[in-house]
Amino acid sequence: MNPINPLSMKPLSLVVHHVRDWPAQSQQGARRNAMIATTALAARRAEREDVEDFFAALASSTAHQELPLVLHR
Repeated sequence: MNPINPLSMKPLSLVVHHVRDWPAQSQQGARRNAMIATTALAARRAEREDVEDFFAALASSTAHQELPLVLHR
């Protein structure tokens, strides 16, 4: 299939061509934006989970340090 040369088209055919292509181009743009957003959200979730794991490990290690010592006589 030969690509359509926009310069060889009449102005009305050019408008019709763009109107017919708009749904596919819009879908591709929306899909691209969704993929970018999904990647950003996954990175944020991974970072948040790393931070939560760090604080959980920090809390468990400090909990052991703060235990009262019992002295036996």
